[in-house]
Amino acid sequence: MDVEQARYNMVEQQIRPWEVLDQQVLDLLFKVKREEFVPPQYRSLAFVDMEIPLGHGEKMLAPKIEARLLQELSIRPGDRILEVGTGSGYMTALLASLGGHVDSVDIVPEFTQAAAAKLAAHHITNVTLETGDAARGWNKQAPYDAIVITGSVPILPEAFKQGLGRGGRLIAIVGEPPVMEARLITRVGDGAFNSIGLFETCIAPLKNALQPERFVF
Repeated sequence: MDVEQARYNMVEQQIRPWEVLDQQVLDLLFKVKREEFVPPQYRSLAFVDMEIPLGHGEKMLAPKIEARLLQELSIRPGDRILEVGTGSGYMTALLASLGGHVDSVDIVPEFTQAAAAKLAAHHITNVTLETGDAARGWNKQAPYDAIVITGSVPILPEAFKQGLGRGGRLIAIVGEPPVMEARLITRVGDGAFNSIGLFETCIAPLKNALQPERFVF
């Protein structure tokens, strides 16, 4: 496989058509080598439009989803970022390449450990990795300038919104199968938030995500 040609095709055929046009984001996709964060047995699928299994019932987001979320977060140099769901560490690397510091949390210890090794190999040092359950919120270093939740949530816990600083941006994929919506929430004041829908999709839920009340008749 011609890796660089496959990377180019991924960007031009999958990611650009998905309204990812920010040149800084596109350039980063060539710089941070996605295949180096994919499990070895799936490396040949690193640039395919699919979710790649990571083990423990988790999957890597499709490339176009990763890129679109990254673009919509509008990461700035110096931003303090919270990532809920480290997974492969690839999104962590992208966020860290654009922002000031990333706090990334995953409930699976093996993911945290593997991500630490991969990030060190790429000389990415502005990341704090923690193993824990952040499904209901994680505000240890709040306020954050940007928060991204990499698994879907049926209901978005209020704690995530409260973890944003003024002007902070939060992206979450909210809903239940088969219909979920990626939402961008911006804190515009002490108790004021703007929310816009970005696109519809369907991805695996965050472990221990807050569930809606079920009525029993």
